[in-house]
Amino acid sequence: MQLTRFGNAEDFYQRVESFLVAHEAEHCLILGLCSTLIRQPGYYQNPYLALVEEGETVLAAALMTPPHNLTLSLTQHSEVFRLFADDLYTDFKTLPGVSGAPEICRGFAEEWQKISGQTSRLSMEERVYRLDKVNPVTGVAGHFRRATEADRALLMKWIIAFEKEAFGSVVTDEANREKTVNAMLTSPIRGAYFWEDGEQVSFSAYGNPTPHGVRIGPVYTPPEYRGRGYASACVAALSQYLLDSGRKFVTLFTDLANPTSNHIYQAVGYNPVIDFDVLEFEPLESA
Repeated sequence: MQLTRFGNAEDFYQRVESFLVAHEAEHCLILGLCSTLIRQPGYYQNPYLALVEEGETVLAAALMTPPHNLTLSLTQHSEVFRLFADDLYTDFKTLPGVSGAPEICRGFAEEWQKISGQTSRLSMEERVYRLDKVNPVTGVAGHFRRATEADRALLMKWIIAFEKEAFGSVVTDEANREKTVNAMLTSPIRGAYFWEDGEQVSFSAYGNPTPHGVRIGPVYTPPEYRGRGYASACVAALSQYLLDSGRKFVTLFTDLANPTSNHIYQAVGYNPVIDFDVLEFEPLESA
């Protein structure tokens, strides 16, 4: 087995495309990040891009956009984990975390602890869903519209609220939130939409396209507007818009600890693809 690291996303993508696209929805995160790296140079700084091959066969791919988690996709385990851990340690003595299928996260975390000393804890259990056809949502008051520059302040506010609720704290700094909102408002591969009923009552965004799909997220409805179908209507409308725009399918991630959102998305037409764990690595104590 041999590990190869890449200095740019285009070269990396050319080598891993067939491996990842064979299970495109399952690999929507790493494929979508590749797409953003290629089509929006500078959006992420100093990414880590590597693969492991045996002969001409790709066995594994890894991508990280610091300070975000490492994302892994593997077909084989123990030796691949060691190769990635050894290579990452040459440049990164600590990592924030790892995301991927549960057994992949656990296997890599064990190897990473051996070399770095960082222990891990389960931060979130997620599930990837895929939609090919929308189940229309009817009877919900209001209408669907694209976010505009006039909505910038509200988008910033709701992203903060979403992060607090989803992750327990605000996980992005102001500069990165501004970059995210700028992309939602101006990028050809990203966008944000509101459901409006007299005022904005729910929003959903999309981005990180894959060859045939695109991913929705985040989705947020303020507590005072919940229980009225606004999120369902907004996600259904955005999903249909993306299909009508030429995408063959749409993906999204859910938190398995939130049964309401999982029910809503399945009712709209989303079907489970794969479970996805997020492991957080504990900071090392200062010497």
